[in-house]
Amino acid sequence: MKISRITLLLLAALSLSVPAHAGDTVATVNGKPIKQSLFDFIVKDASDHGQKVDDNVREVIMSKLISSELVLQEAQKAGLDKKADYIAKEELTRRELLVNMYIQDYMKSHPVSEADTKAAYEKFKAELGDKEFSARHILVSSESEAKDIIAQLNKGGDFNKLAKDKSKDPGSKDKGGDLGWFSLSGMVKPFSEAVAKLQKGSVTSEPVQTQFGWHVIKLEDVRDMKAPPYDKVKDGLQKQLGQRQLEKMLTDLRAKATI
Repeated sequence: MKISRITLLLLAALSLSVPAHAGDTVATVNGKPIKQSLFDFIVKDASDHGQKVDDNVREVIMSKLISSELVLQEAQKAGLDKKADYIAKEELTRRELLVNMYIQDYMKSHPVSEADTKAAYEKFKAELGDKEFSARHILVSSESEAKDIIAQLNKGGDFNKLAKDKSKDPGSKDKGGDLGWFSLSGMVKPFSEAVAKLQKGSVTSEPVQTQFGWHVIKLEDVRDMKAPPYDKVKDGLQKQLGQRQLEKMLTDLRAKATI
C-alpha cells in the first residue's frame, strides 16, 4: 500500500506539534504515543482512494507509522526540527495543506453547474467550427528567408524536401512539415486566417508571421468535422470552468486586500 507524500508530511507535522490525549493512542514507541486519529485518517484516506482496507493493510499502515515515528525521534534527537530549512519547509507544507483544503471546500460549495457546462460546450462547438484542415508548413526565423522559400516553390521546388532542410519546427520538419488534421481554433490567429484563405494544394503567396516566426503554409485538404459528443468533453470543460472560478476567487480576494 502506498501512503501519499502529503499524508506522511501531515503525520510528521502533527506528531511534532499536537500531543496525544487519553483514548487517542493506538501504540507507543519508546514511550511516545502514535495517535489513533492519525491511524484512522490514513485508513479513511486509503478507502476514499479505492483501497480495500483489510487486516493486512491495517498492519502495513501500523508498521509504517511505527517506522516513521522511529525516524522522527532520531531526527528530533539530531536537532533537525530546529534547523531553519526544516522550519521553513514545515511552514510551507502547512500553508499548502490549508490552501488546498480551502480550495477543495470552495469547489464543493461552488460546483460547476450542468447549465454552465452545456453553455461552455455550445461555445466550444462554435469555436471549433464544422471543418478541419490538413496542412504543411515551413517555419523560419526571417521574412526574407520565407520569401526565398516561396520563390523556390514557385519554381517547382519540393515542399516536403524544403521543410526537412529548412524548417525550424522540430515537431513537423522530419515529416515534411506535416501538421496533420486540426481545427482553425487550435492554431494562432494569423496562421488560421491564412489557412482559411487557401485552396487545396495551394501555398501562401506571402510569409505568415506569428510569435513563433515566419511560416510558409501549404493546404493539403479540408474535410467536414463533427464536434466530439458532450459526454466525451464534459469532464474537461468542468475542470476548465472550475479553474476559471478559482482564478476569479483569487482576483476578487486580491481586489479586496491591502497588499
